[in-house]
Amino acid sequence: MPNKTDVSQINRYTIFGFCAIILWSANVALIRSISEQMGPITGGGAAYLAGGIIAVIRLFLKHPLKSIKEVPLNYLFGCGGLFLIYTISLFLAVGLANNRVQSIELGLVNYLWTPLTIVFSIFILSVKADYKLIPGTLLALFGIFSVMTKADSVSFASFAANFMNNPAAYIFGFTAAITWGLYSNLARLWGDPKAIGVVPLFVLITGIIITIIGLLITEKNQFEVKTAAEIIMFGLITVCSYVFWDMAMQQGEIILVASCSYFIPFFSTVVSCIYLKTIPGINVWSGCVFIIAGSLLSWHSVVGKESYKK
Repeated sequence: MPNKTDVSQINRYTIFGFCAIILWSANVALIRSISEQMGPITGGGAAYLAGGIIAVIRLFLKHPLKSIKEVPLNYLFGCGGLFLIYTISLFLAVGLANNRVQSIELGLVNYLWTPLTIVFSIFILSVKADYKLIPGTLLALFGIFSVMTKADSVSFASFAANFMNNPAAYIFGFTAAITWGLYSNLARLWGDPKAIGVVPLFVLITGIIITIIGLLITEKNQFEVKTAAEIIMFGLITVCSYVFWDMAMQQGEIILVASCSYFIPFFSTVVSCIYLKTIPGINVWSGCVFIIAGSLLSWHSVVGKESYKK
């Protein structure tokens, strides 16, 4: 069993989890850019359809259709439902942001799933943690609180004013955080390493459902070469990252990967600033620092880590 310093013994499924973290860092930037051109629903449907088609073709070339029957039904429908809710919530949160700076803020609100994954693991996976989990989680929460306040006034009044300025977007952001925290743990609880992974199907079905919803509403439809390139890029990133994350949650070091995922907010903010050509205020950067600090305490709070490897 790998310990916290013996990197050479970390299994490949844990490394897949690290790869997912790196890929996810580009999500907020691409979601915002695509949403600006096509709307969050239409853009989300197109991106997930593109990724889902590619992934499912690869899936059926490698595995017979009958092997899908080996997947537990609670994983198929339970995790599949959470996957759909998370995807819609994330696209609406970032897409409904008033501007690009707020889209970065909402991306960080979504990343509240990182401490929630560890907190939920206590109740879902019977993970044991010591007292350091409390200050670790509080630090991460304070990071989110800092992000949602003005740079010159970190207060509940500023927090409330910022929230009420765009409540729908923030509600979707928090919904995304909760659903992905649950998904990450339930994928571990319900997933069967011997059965074929169905994340590609989750991506495709999610794309189909979001596309149907998009046909029922009216959104701007600006489709250019840049739009097509971003959709294809996002689709590939989505498929690879979700498949890698699912493998890590089922057979990797769930607590180590979840703790390292605290660094996604920082990477995501940097990528978003470069790609969207915008610079957020000090509140966003200070929030990143608190979230990362909380990750370190949360990681050290978990005891008996060797019991989580399948």
